[in-house]
Amino acid sequence: MLDDKIGFIGAGKMGSAIIKGMLRAGLVDRSRLTASDPIEALGKALVEETGVRFMKDNIGLVDSSDIVVLAVKPQVMDGVLKEIAAAPLEGRLLVSIAAGVPLSRIEGLLPDGTRVVRVMPNTPCLVGQAASAYAGGRWARDEDLERVGRILSSVGVAVAVEEHHLDAVTALSGSGPAYVFLFIESLAAGGVQMGLSRDVALKLALQTVYGSAAMAQDADQHLAELRDAVTSPAGTTAAGLFALEQGAFRATVIDAVVQAAERSEALGRGEH
Repeated sequence: MLDDKIGFIGAGKMGSAIIKGMLRAGLVDRSRLTASDPIEALGKALVEETGVRFMKDNIGLVDSSDIVVLAVKPQVMDGVLKEIAAAPLEGRLLVSIAAGVPLSRIEGLLPDGTRVVRVMPNTPCLVGQAASAYAGGRWARDEDLERVGRILSSVGVAVAVEEHHLDAVTALSGSGPAYVFLFIESLAAGGVQMGLSRDVALKLALQTVYGSAAMAQDADQHLAELRDAVTSPAGTTAAGLFALEQGAFRATVIDAVVQAAERSEALGRGEH
């Protein structure tokens, strides 16, 4: 269990999901968690659901926390950083989950020596199945990264990376759920095309993707070996895989990740 007092600036979906994940995992006592948000209704809803403390004052939240999680949208990050730069930040760890906001920008708006860790979570965090990556800033310590890893592991899987890899992480696991949702939708649509009801096709598609991911996660074999085990010569799966290869399925998915990463890099440079 963490002994740190943890404050969340932002009580929206991602911030509240991490709070709930930590409580569900028994990682921290609710009495050590505080959240702030300009939308008071979000704070009240979080308090009612989790029993954590809510305050409107970001400076007060920083002052009473050991770890401050910046769970705000990228477009308001600069304003929040300028506000809390006047708070007592020495000895505190700041954790940013704002997509596309580089460590250099965060550190540049805060006093020298401020310890910062940047995190890229994804939306399955909302159901405790996140794939997150995190990178430390100039003054972050090894123990800071260890604590952030423990927090993120309470809502899924977390890996430490160098910051220059976070654009690739954004493109793969950050945007990845959208690719998977499109695949599930398409898989179900194929079932409907062949006569299944929409409800039955979607139920089977969802469980197929869920079960396949679980099987791949537990298996010792390479993914190609798992695929081959399902594919009989001249069988139905072989015919389906041939259709996917004709449509450049693999190359299209790879290109989607590459283009998303390039877009993430552009946004990080301030391009629109």
